[in-house]
Formats: sequence, C-alpha cells, structure tokens
Amino acid sequence: MTGVDDGEAPGPAAGAGGEAGGGTGDRRGFDRRMLEALVCPVTHAPLRYDAPRQELVSRTARLAFPIRDGIPILLVSEARETD
Repeated sequence: MTGVDDGEAPGPAAGAGGEAGGGTGDRRGFDRRMLEALVCPVTHAPLRYDAPRQELVSRTARLAFPIRDGIPILLVSEARETD
C-alpha cells in the first residue's frame, strides 16, 4: 500500500462536519472544518456559513463571499454587500 487512498473521493461527506446542510451537492459543498481557520479578509472577524446561498458571511464587514465548487473566494472584489 502507498500513501494514496483511492477511497477518499466521498471523504468530505463521510468525514467530519456532521451536518452537511442537506446532504446534496457533496462536490460543491463546503467543508465546515475549514470555517475554523478562515476569517474575514477585511476585519479578521469570524465568518458564518450560509449553506443555501453557498457563501461565507462577515457580519462586521457586511460582505458575503461566494463558495464555488467547495472553494471559498475571499476576495473583496468577488464579495457582495449585505444589509
């Protein structure tokens, strides 16, 4: 056996996170464990995961950063303003 495990493709859904926000869209779903390490690039405040919109929301900066194909795009130029 090598260090490569062919059975890892479904890993994020079966791994950690427990609540996947609906169970559909495993490929584009966001790994919630990443949320612990990510902060708002503007204010350095924690981000909130909005599963239906596939966004990470910074309440302090009033910005929502998109998640595309499971990858958070933490660029201010890509964020939308929130109320």
